[in-house]
Amino acid sequence: MHRPLYHFAIGSQEVDLPIVELNDDTAIALLITVDLGLRFCEVAGAELAGLLRQHDVEVVASVATMGIPIAIEVTRNLGLDQYVILHKTPKIHLADAVSEPVRSITTAAPQRLLFDRERIDAVRGRRVALIDDVISTGGSCAAALRLLRGIGAHPVAIGAIVSEGTAWRTTLGDDAGLVRVLGELPLFRPRGDGTYVGVEAA
Repeated sequence: MHRPLYHFAIGSQEVDLPIVELNDDTAIALLITVDLGLRFCEVAGAELAGLLRQHDVEVVASVATMGIPIAIEVTRNLGLDQYVILHKTPKIHLADAVSEPVRSITTAAPQRLLFDRERIDAVRGRRVALIDDVISTGGSCAAALRLLRGIGAHPVAIGAIVSEGTAWRTTLGDDAGLVRVLGELPLFRPRGDGTYVGVEAA
């Protein structure tokens, strides 16, 4: 059985996103950046960089893993070389990592963001743009901001391909004003007959 699709504009590009139920009351249009190809990421990264250029970004940071392709393109289009990754999977070089608890809408169990201590000097005292693929609950972004500020970085912008619903505004509080996106997705409510109605647009 094929999932219903939601036709949606992300900046200058149009995509068809599958609608996936999270529970009996809520469904989302699922954006998986790595499934959309290199050209999509190139264009989206360039357009997102255009929204962030005014903030004089010195370093790009991203939460692994779906935000990484976009972070690379944003870095390239801002004329920068350095980007850093906040990991969610423990690896050998992260045994002594700076960490921050995080929970996201698409992950059932709590996780931790991990930042390599060897990379702290890349962001300390510098203007950082946090890049993610989707901002939904805002939980990942809030945790990333806490971690970055805790190691002395100065987050000046949050860039994402899309926002989803409105819960992120409450979670981020005053930091919601840092957010720049290429599109605003609604959440969806299942009708019970295999169709959905969009609710709670940003």
